[in-house]
Amino acid sequence: MGAIWEIDFYSRPLVDERQKIVWELLVCESPSTTEQSPESLFRYAQYCPSDSVNSVWLGETLQAAMREAGSSPQRIRFFRRQMNNMITKACKDIGIPAAASRRAIALQQWLDDRLEHFYPNQPNYQLTTTASVQMFSDPPQPLPAALIGDKWTFASLTAAQFADMSEWQIGFGEAFPLEMLGVTPDMQIPGSIVYSPRAVPIAAWMSGLEIVAVRYQPAPKSRLLLETGATESWILASLDGATQQEAARFELSKQQANGVHFIAVQSSPDSEEFAGFWLLYEPVERS
Repeated sequence: MGAIWEIDFYSRPLVDERQKIVWELLVCESPSTTEQSPESLFRYAQYCPSDSVNSVWLGETLQAAMREAGSSPQRIRFFRRQMNNMITKACKDIGIPAAASRRAIALQQWLDDRLEHFYPNQPNYQLTTTASVQMFSDPPQPLPAALIGDKWTFASLTAAQFADMSEWQIGFGEAFPLEMLGVTPDMQIPGSIVYSPRAVPIAAWMSGLEIVAVRYQPAPKSRLLLETGATESWILASLDGATQQEAARFELSKQQANGVHFIAVQSSPDSEEFAGFWLLYEPVERS
């Protein structure tokens, strides 16, 4: 199975000799395990003149990236919804499925680093605003009845416990190296676990959603939400009383873990297997 690529094709805070804004394609391989080294992920960057910004240039340059990588990706993620038409067409033309997704963790870390350290040091730098991944969501929708778990709970694991995650029995899921987000071995990683005899179909359905984050919404209705795709949001549970307090502690733990958390699906609390397990990341707003 091929890798997943995260791409960003957008203007940068740079100008060319004609004082025209420079565009750039960034390609970054999505990590899939906690054992991967961030430095081992494939990366590719190519500037694009403003008068060449189109799906043809993008498709040809993606093919150049594939030649450099020595393989084609299984699929492509992109987070800028305003680029949907151009990116979707370019990827369709070269036969690679593409989908808008806020799960672009490795790309976002790379882009943030370039915005802070790389572009300002270029001679043609021009200060401007370049949007990052936004956690904007549509109004949350109910889960399909057949996919609602019988019960759920909050849980936590130390970051050190994820060291052997590749040996866990997991049917569906995705992970990333915790060091990429500054997580230390002693940090507590919070999460939520859904239990159901229908664990496998629930996890299979979730695997097609581009899972982004689990988030506590205290108002106007107290709910636990599952953020997926570009803007989708699902109601995992309605909360009251003690569960609201647990959810508030869950959010605090997420912040203390640099936004890292997880969601898991199991057939029962006694099971030693996971029908699904996803490491997740929601950017933390620093004051």
